[in-house]
Amino acid sequence: MSTDLPRMADRFRGFMPVVVDVETAGFNAKKDALLEIAAVLLRMDESGRLEREETVHHHVEPFKGANLDPKSLAFTGIDPWHPFRMAVPEEKALRSIFQAVRSALKRNECTRAILVGHNAFFDLGFLNAAVERTGIKRNPFHPFSSFDTATLAGLVYGQTVLARAVKAAGLPWEEERAHSAVYDAEITADLFCSIVNRWQECMERMPHYG
Repeated sequence: MSTDLPRMADRFRGFMPVVVDVETAGFNAKKDALLEIAAVLLRMDESGRLEREETVHHHVEPFKGANLDPKSLAFTGIDPWHPFRMAVPEEKALRSIFQAVRSALKRNECTRAILVGHNAFFDLGFLNAAVERTGIKRNPFHPFSSFDTATLAGLVYGQTVLARAVKAAGLPWEEERAHSAVYDAEITADLFCSIVNRWQECMERMPHYG
């Protein structure tokens, strides 16, 4: 096998993109409950194209004293106290995701994970707030840098709303599955991969590329 295969570490300056989506009980990361979190790990194939590899997901118990905005719960359809949610404490959810991310960092020879999200500041804000609450010291994600697919899709497809951007990219959109962390994270991952791969293909068609 060739030793010159494309590497994730070379593509993003040592960073490894991980697509994250959270479902919450409001918009205030400090006060409102984190209720779901999903992280999609990506891999690079032998031609340098990105694709989904693995999804790690947890329903999360509201932290002690968390605010639960009824309007947000109605929007997501989440019942925080439903027994079949099988929710876990924030710390357990984060440690599970961080363990998977650190293993992927090692496989891909990357130095740090960088969060990819649709309006990424929202997901990163809730992730950082949960890390602070739980006192976890080894957070593999960069604390403030991110890749925002709303911005990228606006540039490439002229659309910033997730559903419209997905459709503009030629990907299937399932409205009935939207607003769950797993679906939103996975479709955002597909959107991010389509943008990165499209850019790669355009660059390869340019004279003297590389």
